[in-house]
Amino acid sequence: MSETSLDNIRAAEAATIANGRILVLGATGKTGRRIAGRLPGARLGSRSGTPPFDWENRTTWEPVLEGAEAVFMSYYPDIAAPGAAETIGAFSERAVAQGVRRLVLLSGRGEARAEEAERAMQRAGAAWTVLRAAWFAQNFSEDFLRESVLGGEVVLPAAPGLLEPFVDAEDIADVAVAALTDPRHAGRVYELTGPRLLTFGEALGEIAAATGREVRFRPVSPVRYAEVLAGAGLPPEAVALLTEVFTAVLDGRNARVTADVPTVLGRPARDFSTYVADATAGGAWTTAAAAIRA
Repeated sequence: MSETSLDNIRAAEAATIANGRILVLGATGKTGRRIAGRLPGARLGSRSGTPPFDWENRTTWEPVLEGAEAVFMSYYPDIAAPGAAETIGAFSERAVAQGVRRLVLLSGRGEARAEEAERAMQRAGAAWTVLRAAWFAQNFSEDFLRESVLGGEVVLPAAPGLLEPFVDAEDIADVAVAALTDPRHAGRVYELTGPRLLTFGEALGEIAAATGREVRFRPVSPVRYAEVLAGAGLPPEAVALLTEVFTAVLDGRNARVTADVPTVLGRPARDFSTYVADATAGGAWTTAAAAIRA
């Protein structure tokens, strides 16, 4: 393809954004809201949106897809949840039937059920991109682990000494925008990681050093972790899902850094220390909250 042709395609993609033909699902989540902030003309899909969107209510699909040509998909509650592949496949088929030409799916690394969902999306017939993300750095500051950090102890069913290439959600959002707006990313599976491996203990040590808080990591068995979640009041289905997913992905299978973020973005992936500095400056860990403890 000539550079002139690529320039014409990119101009068309810019018009797609300006005319609101990109749909961002999960627009209130960690990645979705960052993508929405980078695409001010995009349409937003969430249960609180107008029109509302709900993965489990298929009558909400058609209205939110009306006029969309590209869609970012973040599945709730988790792409490895039972039934996720079937739902994502059905939604993708509906999207293509309504004129969507490009699908970008947020997925996970090393998850068999996530790969089933990827294949279901790919079969729909649109140009597609898969973003397999490592453990989000923001899980420590924008999710349930924030309470554990504030309480001084993070408990997970992780292998002792587990190494993880924590990825910054800002990088995920930048890659997602590239995939939504640049045809060169069609048909690609990207594994998104940070630039270095850390143990959970080392990651929490950086947070502790930046905040002046004492925070430690305690790996537990899957059975004990399920007890911790149940004791915190989570419903049985959530306990089962979180225990299964975390036990699988925290066994060391993802202890590998990739070059996909810098390859797509043309810059280094954001380091965990940069995330910690920004989150600390933004007050992520300044409000006391109850911890999930074993």
